[in-house]
Amino acid sequence: MSKRAVLEVIALDREDAIAAAAGGADRLELVADMAADGLTPPVETFSGIRAAVDIPLRVMLRLADGFAAGAAGDVAALARIARELRQAGADEFVLGFLDESGNADLPTVEALLAELDGCRWTFHRAIDRAADRDALRKQLADLPGLDTYLTAGSAAGVDDGMPTLLAEAARRGEPGYEPRLMVGGGLRIEQVPQLRAAGIDAFHIGGAARLDGWNSPVSAEAVLKWRTALDV
Repeated sequence: MSKRAVLEVIALDREDAIAAAAGGADRLELVADMAADGLTPPVETFSGIRAAVDIPLRVMLRLADGFAAGAAGDVAALARIARELRQAGADEFVLGFLDESGNADLPTVEALLAELDGCRWTFHRAIDRAADRDALRKQLADLPGLDTYLTAGSAAGVDDGMPTLLAEAARRGEPGYEPRLMVGGGLRIEQVPQLRAAGIDAFHIGGAARLDGWNSPVSAEAVLKWRTALDV
């Protein structure tokens, strides 16, 4: 088997973070408000989690549901929050915005990257809503810090997106395909062997890390089950 796979777990608070780390998570994605598919958490939440665990944290930069950045004032507000998070010690992020045509919203992304100052970041599942995934990858290829795409291969989830995920995994290293492919979005544990066999080495879970969906906290036991499956 190839090198140890990365397991990223969504954490909403300090308790989630501690349980995820105990279960073997390699990294956390910090968000608030999963009813809106994950928004930027308060700086205080980041600081509390940072003090509680010593694994890498990627902080979501997103103020509203959907994949449009909104008006100029919304972008400015998000840039200000990114600056505050950086000042609090955040050094990895998650973001992704599309314009009305379904292309990457480069002005917004670049405005945020100006605040991140070279930090590593993930372009999230906005790619699954893009008009042209390949074109989006090439639009973003030269941006500093981009090291991961979080994707299900389809807006409908991994079940529908599996052919796309396998095809993109086979293109690793081509222009636009250098960032790591991290699979998440309706991911089921029984899909892991096929994805690992294709060379995919990063996985992202949210509800699957919880025993009773989003109404319950992260379970170290549930995370360990995934850790064990990835380490086979």
